[in-house]
Amino acid sequence: MMGLQINKKLLPMKFHYFLYNAGTGPVVAYLSSYARQLGFSSVVVGLIYTILPVSGMLAKPLFGSIADKFHCHKSLFLVNQLVTAVAFLAIFYSPKIELDHSVDFSCQSDVLALSTYMDGKLDKCTLEQIQKDETIKQCQINCKVDTNLTSLLCHEWDFPQYCFPPYPESLPFIAHVPKSKMSVTQKKDGSIISFGFSNITLNNKTITQPKCMDSSMFTTCVLECDDYDIMQMVTKPSISDSDVYSLYQFWFFLAFMVLMWVSMAITVSIGDAICFELLGDQPGKYGYQRLFGSLGWGFVAAIAGVLIDMFSKGKVEKDYSVAFYMGATFLVLDFVISSRVQHKQTKMSSNILRDIGKWLLDARIVVFLIWCVAVGMCTGLIWNFLYWLLEDLAASKGCDARAHIKTLQGLVQAVQCLGGEVPFLFLSGRILKKIGHENTMSLILLGLGCRLVLHSLVTNPWLTLPVELFNGLTFGLSFACMASYASIVAPPGTEATVQGMVGAVFEGIGVSLGSTVAGLSYRSYGGSLTFRYFGFSSFILCIIHVAAQYIIKVRVNYARSEEADETTPFVRTM
Repeated sequence: MMGLQINKKLLPMKFHYFLYNAGTGPVVAYLSSYARQLGFSSVVVGLIYTILPVSGMLAKPLFGSIADKFHCHKSLFLVNQLVTAVAFLAIFYSPKIELDHSVDFSCQSDVLALSTYMDGKLDKCTLEQIQKDETIKQCQINCKVDTNLTSLLCHEWDFPQYCFPPYPESLPFIAHVPKSKMSVTQKKDGSIISFGFSNITLNNKTITQPKCMDSSMFTTCVLECDDYDIMQMVTKPSISDSDVYSLYQFWFFLAFMVLMWVSMAITVSIGDAICFELLGDQPGKYGYQRLFGSLGWGFVAAIAGVLIDMFSKGKVEKDYSVAFYMGATFLVLDFVISSRVQHKQTKMSSNILRDIGKWLLDARIVVFLIWCVAVGMCTGLIWNFLYWLLEDLAASKGCDARAHIKTLQGLVQAVQCLGGEVPFLFLSGRILKKIGHENTMSLILLGLGCRLVLHSLVTNPWLTLPVELFNGLTFGLSFACMASYASIVAPPGTEATVQGMVGAVFEGIGVSLGSTVAGLSYRSYGGSLTFRYFGFSSFILCIIHVAAQYIIKVRVNYARSEEADETTPFVRTM
């Protein structure tokens, strides 16, 4: 029995893909939520995520050409792994914008209550889930002292020290708030959320079921509770979106987000170029290396989510420290392992710009880049709006379905990575060798059409799990096909430049454009119709791609036959 042969030269690359994705997965998945916790609104976060793909699109071909011109692939590859780790830690320690935890402290129907206004409507399922929590939360309430409050303290609660001045500027209370007694009044553009008290403690004196007689009693307080749900509802940015761009906190966060995104883009594109250099005349084996990345992302991102929830128990905010430190640690390990990659550039280009210019004039390359945009657009829809669709479907099934939506979304990640990407990346070399890259591209467009249309027809969100097995074909195989085809058609000495250009076209143009179009369509037509329209478009593009490849093949064969006729000696027959 023959033993399993392992190419030791490629082992560091396998470890790189695993460690790199294990490092980036736990952080990238939660960055938008972390940005909100730092005090940035959805509008500001949306702007940041518009800038990031553009920065990556510019960085990939630029640094790819630098690597090709100065033969510094490995140096750029290693340095940017460490830069990503540093950027992660810098983002984690980014200064917060001052947040507003103020609430109204007033007398409502002879009962004291806290109330706050929240933008947007609090849906009934969220409210029902919160009101099922029978625990009583302890809160610190620091209230502004005015005549309303001193009158309450003096005449109704029997605190004689507050009957006459001088009064302190503020008073700290300890209040116990039962979540189950929370009430919500829906307004046109938002919700008024009110909390009652089981008791209040001031100066070691406890008032049980505190009452009030003066309906005009009203003051402003700052609230700090040991409960994530309550703090999510009362916390608001202290400044407007238009003023946030003048704050150093915004520019600090944006600068390190861009640095992180650029360093990740460089690492990925140059890392793939190094991998194909090591593979030599066997580019079809790229999938065997890349599948370790899917394993790293799938396992570690899931573990990070569990650990975040575990470390956040009893805290006002989610504790993301474990995700950021895990990410940085894995990236440092990646640097150590990747430094053992035995890479030396053997192909050179005398004029990279000239070679790339000629490359772009090839009809095959034009069709390939258009294909990258099309696949990128569909991928942008899936990346940014699949969870929206799942939440909409769950909402239509009632509150019990909504209660398990995060579990479902976690299982979707597992199916995508482990059930879809890993097997297709493992088989990608055989598939590409059997049917060729061009036919594989058409197959991927067909698979995208099936995946998106099936999502548009599903009414039970749990039925999306078997549909997501298509991720192996539409992302795992497409990633392998894209990277290996770029390596094959790249002019000698421009491999990193071409990998960077292809990545920029796929993500910077395709994913960004797809996200924009999908967002507009989702708002106008809803989730199911948006997925259906994208699916039908993918079917049409599949037909166009097959026709385009057929025309190119006919033209190439015709040109070859003409060339053969010109080189065949003419023999005159009598």
